[in-house]
Amino acid sequence: MKKVYIVDDHTVVIEGIYSLLQKEKDIEMIGHANNAANCLDYFLTHTADVILMDISLPDMNGVDLCKIIKQQYPGIMVLALSTFNQGTYIRKMMENGASGYLLKNAAKAEIIEAIKIVTKGETYLSFDAGQALRSDEQRLNTIPPLTKREKEVLLHIAEGLTNVQIAEKLFISIDTVDSHRKNLHSKLNVNNTAMLVRFAMENDLL
Repeated sequence: MKKVYIVDDHTVVIEGIYSLLQKEKDIEMIGHANNAANCLDYFLTHTADVILMDISLPDMNGVDLCKIIKQQYPGIMVLALSTFNQGTYIRKMMENGASGYLLKNAAKAEIIEAIKIVTKGETYLSFDAGQALRSDEQRLNTIPPLTKREKEVLLHIAEGLTNVQIAEKLFISIDTVDSHRKNLHSKLNVNNTAMLVRFAMENDLL
């Protein structure tokens, strides 16, 4: 019997999952939480085989919650169940220990299959999630590598420092900072600081 717990802030989703799975002979629905805090409280005294976890939660995103769960309870499998089909979210969930990723439009049969697969210690990605992840990996592979100094300058730019302040911190000239900034704009194909910082955040360059 596979014990399944749900973390989602939409009651209709929780009720829908219960309705789909509660009569399955190999699955036991043991509880749910509407936020990360309640989920963490529950597992202080309980356990589960699989957590169906949304990414969008009111108090903490599912990516961070997944990391905490896997650090504290490595035996519990996390299966993301989300509307987000962006490769960035999928990759971060998997990097933080998720065993699989499903979209909320998944059919009952696919959800059951995914639960069975991850409880065997294997990985499950829905077709759409797999495609999005592969596209994201291809995109990341096209990003030109940054030098150590460029990464330092980029970090300080993201912190909101001016060229003068960055020059003082790194003990280099203002002209050198400006040159690194222009190189970053060129390499990452962005036109201004806001676009540069956004690109860096979205692509884990910080």
